[in-house]
Amino acid sequence: MVHEPNGGDCCCKHKASPRSDEFQENLQKRLNRAIGQLNGIKGMIDDNRYCGDVLVQLAGAEAAIHKVSLMILQDHMQTCVVEQIRQGDDEVVEEMVQLIKRFAK
Repeated sequence: MVHEPNGGDCCCKHKASPRSDEFQENLQKRLNRAIGQLNGIKGMIDDNRYCGDVLVQLAGAEAAIHKVSLMILQDHMQTCVVEQIRQGDDEVVEEMVQLIKRFAK
């Protein structure tokens, strides 16, 4: 369990149904690629590279992270949300509305 600095436990939940190995590997591969891009950008900044070049690389990293977010959002709707609605938990719809607002920016 993850512990918060104030001594409380993390409020994060676990999925009721696990992600497939293939989906998990795809997410990890994409996140590792984005981490690599961010490390490269950090190096560019340390090397005082041209702002335009740094911004182009930042846009690529943002797009990679956004793609991972969309993949997880879709998986969430197809698994967690469906499961919760089937169990009679309609509050998950409001959660989805808030998540969509957050990632539609």
